[in-house]
Amino acid sequence: MTAGSTLTNGTTAEHELAALQREHGRPLFALLLRLCDGDRQRAEDLVQETLVRAWQHPEALRADDFDSVRPWLMTVARRLAIDARRARQARPAEVGDAVLESARVISDHAERAAAMLDVRQAVKTLTPQHREVLVLVYFQGASVAEAAAALGIPPGTVKSRAYYALRALRRVLPGYATDLR
Repeated sequence: MTAGSTLTNGTTAEHELAALQREHGRPLFALLLRLCDGDRQRAEDLVQETLVRAWQHPEALRADDFDSVRPWLMTVARRLAIDARRARQARPAEVGDAVLESARVISDHAERAAAMLDVRQAVKTLTPQHREVLVLVYFQGASVAEAAAALGIPPGTVKSRAYYALRALRRVLPGYATDLR
């Protein structure tokens, strides 16, 4: 049966559905609101789904066995609410905005690659003496004594060159200054 088609008693399905909504909509909504733990949107959706089921099964609405269709509508609504609850429990929990705002931010691969390119370009601007100390101490993880022995210079010179190299990088990489202190 399609919406707007004429039934045997002369009324249209749309008119019957509107009458059902007026007569039984509030009690259905109240029941579904309780079954949906106060979620108004879900309760409204289930009221609509209940009325769609009534529209799809006009024979249940005209049965002579009962005086009111409300018990049938309440049963359908209750079963739809149970099905919806089971479906939600089968899915992973949805994440709200509050959870996303407090979640730890992890940089992605693209940000890290861009930062590496920036640092490589900045290191190229250093003098060869500052660059070799910086590469040994910070990128290869050598101690000051190991870098001094490898370069054949005193440890104090390694410390001073590393200090001035980092200072020069801070000027070239202003957005990374907090990471270099």
